[in-house]
Amino acid sequence: MFDRWGRFVVKRAWWVIGGWLVGAMLVIGLLPSLSDITSGDQGSFLPDKYESVQAIELAKTAFPEQATSNAIVVVKRSDGGELTTADSERIGALAIAIGSAHIAGIGQPLTGPQAVAPNKLVQLINVPVTAAMTDAQGQLDAVEQTRDVIKTNLAGSALTAGVTGAVAQVVDNNDTFTTAFAVVGAATLALIIVLILLIFRSPIAALLPILVISIVLQVSSNLIAAAGKAFGFHVDQSLQTLLLIVLYGIGTDYILFLLFRFRERLRAGDDKKTAMAYAVARVGEVITSAAGAVIVAFLVLLLATFGGFGSLGPALAIAVFVMMITGLTLIPALVSLIGPATFWPSKAWKREPKGTAFARIGRAVGRRPAVAAALSGLVLIALASGALKFKADYDFAAGFPSTTESAKAAADLERGFPQGALDPTLAYLTTSDGSQLTQAQLDQFAAAAGKVNGVGGVQPPAKASDGKVAVFSLLLTVNPASNDAITLVHDHLRGDLHAVAPPGTKVLVGGTTAIYADINSANNRDLSVILPVAALLIAIILALLLRSIVAPVYLVIAVLLNFAATLGAAIYLFQDVAGHPGVTFQLPIVLYLFVLAIGTDYNILMIARLREEARAGNEPRAAAALGVQHAGPSVAAAGLILAGTFAVLALAPVSFLQQIGFSVATGILLSAFVMSMFLVPALTALLGHTAWWPGRGDVSRAAKPAPVQPPAPARIR
Repeated sequence: MFDRWGRFVVKRAWWVIGGWLVGAMLVIGLLPSLSDITSGDQGSFLPDKYESVQAIELAKTAFPEQATSNAIVVVKRSDGGELTTADSERIGALAIAIGSAHIAGIGQPLTGPQAVAPNKLVQLINVPVTAAMTDAQGQLDAVEQTRDVIKTNLAGSALTAGVTGAVAQVVDNNDTFTTAFAVVGAATLALIIVLILLIFRSPIAALLPILVISIVLQVSSNLIAAAGKAFGFHVDQSLQTLLLIVLYGIGTDYILFLLFRFRERLRAGDDKKTAMAYAVARVGEVITSAAGAVIVAFLVLLLATFGGFGSLGPALAIAVFVMMITGLTLIPALVSLIGPATFWPSKAWKREPKGTAFARIGRAVGRRPAVAAALSGLVLIALASGALKFKADYDFAAGFPSTTESAKAAADLERGFPQGALDPTLAYLTTSDGSQLTQAQLDQFAAAAGKVNGVGGVQPPAKASDGKVAVFSLLLTVNPASNDAITLVHDHLRGDLHAVAPPGTKVLVGGTTAIYADINSANNRDLSVILPVAALLIAIILALLLRSIVAPVYLVIAVLLNFAATLGAAIYLFQDVAGHPGVTFQLPIVLYLFVLAIGTDYNILMIARLREEARAGNEPRAAAALGVQHAGPSVAAAGLILAGTFAVLALAPVSFLQQIGFSVATGILLSAFVMSMFLVPALTALLGHTAWWPGRGDVSRAAKPAPVQPPAPARIR
C-alpha cells in the first residue's frame, strides 16, 4: 500500500503541493479561529450530575443578574492604617458609583459594615460579574471599566483599591498566557532549528519543519474551532500552547523519520524520487501506526466526565491527523523535488558513518540483552515508585505572577479576612416544597453554618426576587484553592451543611472550591477508565501492525511503566525537592497524552526496524543490534527535539506549565533513551521468535522481492 502511495506522491509532487496549499487557504480563510471556542471556566467542563454544576444552574435561574462569579474590590488606606467612619462612607459611595456607571457585564455592587474587616484594615465591595465565563472580551471590558471607575473616584483620597477574585485573575493572567505562548513559540522554533542544524548541518533541513508545521498549526487550529462550533464544545486556555508544542514535536518526529530513511537510500545510490518513494514505503506505515495510536489515545478522552479533558482529546486528535496527512503527502512531495539539496551544504549525507555510538549501543544490547533489560527496567521501576505519593494541586493562582493587581489585592484581603474571603464557597438554600423562605430559616441556617468545621465566617444572604432561594457566602478558614479546602468540601463540608439545613429546606454547595472538589472526583474516575481503555486500544493497533500478540503486550507494559516513572520523577522533584503541596491536577492526563500516547511512536519505529532486520535473515540478537544501530539515530534525534520543545515550557511564567514542561520532557527522554533504545530491543532479543507469535513477522521475505527495493531499483521519472 505505502509503496504505491510513495510512488504516487513523488510522481505528482507539484499537484500534491498545489492541492495542499489551496486546501490550507480555504480552511484558514473560511473557518473560525480557536479563540472562538476558548473558555477559562473550569466549571463549564463538568457534567450536571455534580452538585457544583447544579448550584450554578440554580443560581442562573434564581439570580439572573449574576453569573457564576464575582469581582472583589479590596479597599485600604494608603498609609496602611485602620479605616475610619468617613472612609467607610467613601467606600459606600464608590460602590454606588460603580453601579451607576452601568458597566456591561457587571451587576449591583454590595458593601456595608459586614464587609469591613474585624481589624478595620480593609473593606470589600462585592461586584457580581454577569458576563459569561466564555465571553473573555466581555469579562476583560467589565473588569477594566470597573477599575477605571475606581481610579477616578478614589483619585486624591487617602484610599487605594484593587480588584481581585477569579474573574480578575483570569483577566490579569490572559497576558501571562499570551506571553507564555510567545516565549514557548520562539524557544521551540530556535531549538528545532539548532538541533536539526546539528543533526543534518543544513539550513534547508532545519527550516523545512518550521515552514510546514506553521501552516499545519493554523490549519489545525481552524479545523478544531470549526469542530467546536459544530459539536458544541469549548477548549481550555492552555490548548494553544499545547497545540504548538504537540505539532512541532510530533511533526518534526515524522519529518525526521522520513529524512533519515531518505538519506539512507541516497547513500545506497537511489535517485531522489526513488529514494523518497522507498522512504514513504518503509516509514509511511510507522507514521500512520504511530499517529493512529496517538489519535486513538487522544480520542479515549471522550470517555472523560470532565469536559476539559474530553474536549482536549478531539482537539489534539484533529491536529495529529492533519500532521499525519502532511507527513504522508506534503513533506514527501517537497523533499522529492528538493532532493539531496535538502542536506546542503553538508556532504556528510554521502558517507555511511562508521563506529557510531548507536552501533556500539546496539552491539551491547545484542550481546547482553538480559543485562540491558534489567538495568533499564530497574531505572523505570525506581522512578515509578514516586507515583505512589501523588497529590493533586488545584491552586492555579499560586502559580501565576504575584505582580498583577488581582494578586496584590488578594494579599491585601488576607490582612483582614479569612483566606476564603477571596473566593467564598456558596451555599444555596431552598425550600423542599417550593415555598418562600422565612427569616427564621435564614437565621437558623446562618447560625448553624457559622459553626461548621472549616467555616471562618458567613456573610448576610442574598435572597432571590421570588423569595424561594437564598445564597450564603461562606468564608473558609483555609485557602479556597488549596488541597486542604478541596478535601474539606469533598469529605466534610458538603455533608455538614446538608445536615444543618432547617427542616423543610435543602442546600446545594457551589463556588470555585466546590467545582474543584468535583473535578477531583471526575479526575480520579477518568484516570481509572481512560488508562486501561487506551492501553487496550494501543495494543490492538500494535497487534494489527505487527500481526503478533506477544510483542504488543510487553510494548504496552513498557509504555505504562514509562508513564508511571515520569509521574514519579515529577513528584520527587516538585513535591519532595521543591516542597510544593502537590503537582498540578492536570499532570496525569497530560502525561497520558504526551508520554503514553506519543511515547508509543518511538516503540513503533524501533519495533518496526527490529522486524525489518529480522526479516532480512538476522537472528534475534543480531537484529536487535542492527535495529538500534539504524533506528537509534532517528529515535534519539526525534526524542531530543520533542523533549526540548516541552522543556521550553520551563520558560513560561506559569507554574503548572513549568511542571508540565519538565515532566513531559523527562517522559519523552525516558521513552527514547531508556524504553525504546534499551528495554524494547533487549526484551525482543530475549524472546526471539516468540515475540512475533502467533504470526511470523520476523520471517525473511527474500522469496518475495519488495516492490520498492528490487535488486536494481527502477528509477521514478
